[in-house]
Amino acid sequence: MRAAEVNFDGLVGPTHNYGGLSFGNVASTRNRSARSNPRLAALQGLAKMKALHDLGLVQGVFAPHERPSTDTLRALGFSGSDADVLARAAREAPALLAQCASASPMWTANAATVSPSGDTADGRVHFTPANLINKFHRSIEHATTGRLLRAMFPDEARFAHHPALPSHPNFGDEGAANHTRLCRAYDGPGVELFVYGQSVFDDARPRPVRYPARQTLEASQAIARQHGLHPDRVVFAQQDPAIIDQGVFHNDVIAVGDHHVLLHHQRSFVDQPAVLRELADKLAGVGADLVAVEVPEAEVSVDEAVRSYMFNSQLLARPDGKLLLLAPDECRTTPRVWAYLERLVAAGGPIAELRVFDLNQSMQNGGGPACLRLRVALTERELAAVNPRVLLDDALYTDLTAWVTRHYRDRLAADDLADPALLRETRTALDELTRLLALGPVYPFQRP
Repeated sequence: MRAAEVNFDGLVGPTHNYGGLSFGNVASTRNRSARSNPRLAALQGLAKMKALHDLGLVQGVFAPHERPSTDTLRALGFSGSDADVLARAAREAPALLAQCASASPMWTANAATVSPSGDTADGRVHFTPANLINKFHRSIEHATTGRLLRAMFPDEARFAHHPALPSHPNFGDEGAANHTRLCRAYDGPGVELFVYGQSVFDDARPRPVRYPARQTLEASQAIARQHGLHPDRVVFAQQDPAIIDQGVFHNDVIAVGDHHVLLHHQRSFVDQPAVLRELADKLAGVGADLVAVEVPEAEVSVDEAVRSYMFNSQLLARPDGKLLLLAPDECRTTPRVWAYLERLVAAGGPIAELRVFDLNQSMQNGGGPACLRLRVALTERELAAVNPRVLLDDALYTDLTAWVTRHYRDRLAADDLADPALLRETRTALDELTRLLALGPVYPFQRP
């Protein structure tokens, strides 16, 4: 049976701005208060989606959320009309307005954790939206994310949808940004690698001291149980706390994998040799040989990896079975990173091709190619059960490009977030988008 790993990329939302809200994400805080271009950001993301579609890959679209979230502002004591709520929030709590206006749902690597049917006890694809409690502006996402996932994957016989984990620091969950599935074939059994920053119940394990550890071991364990994963096909690995303190806020900033290949930095995990041995042993149990490509610190430093987002690239299987690394353009402008990647491809190893994309608008806010996508491995029958309107083709690309051009502003500053016209523009755009993607009434403003 033919299977595919589908990348569902987040459409950048109309309120894309540089709020600098993500402490621990160096790029996010560095570019705080810069003027953004939502239209360009969305078009850059769409261009990447179209390029992968043109390569013969199955590409999906993940809709943005409604922002500013006036429901959240009302829950925090602001009242009156939408215009009143925005004006009072801007006057009394501008930092809170910025939190409620963030376009952060564009980074769908944080949307959910997904376990393919080949791994789960009931033979369904399982989805758990991430609670994202470490950052308030992201903690308000999971309810809408859950509605979007159900609209995209509606067949309950093939897809299982779970609620987010309890919103408590013990169960901080950042989704697929800390989760990698390795396998021999997408429709067969695999091994799921869960990477965590700290254990809340084990004080003996090391912890970062400068930046927060956003994913807990306890959250990863809960998701593995919820998805019905067999212990022989799960690996829990701790991210090196020292590199979290250097700005590696998620595992996908220091490692990326696909099929049986793991591209990772020398300083990715605590007790890295043991992690790799466990991965290799468990992959052997599903008929695959681990190929671990370790990038030496002497050739690429952690700082260079963070600045270039080298590991926040997408590792993709081309139709011919060879692997393609799709990297942000910042890799090309970081000399040692680019030299390493060129040597890697020229060496004739598992990665046969290197491509770069300009995603500057997203990169300045701290999200690269891998941040923008949620990977879902699907069998042929499961793919046929996906809402077909969220799968990109030439016609949908044309429609979405026109939609962005019609509705998005080409510049946005912090003061604009209180503009009632921006909220009206966003709702008009999203109402039209739900019809384009056949999503139904997934947004709060569409409720009767």
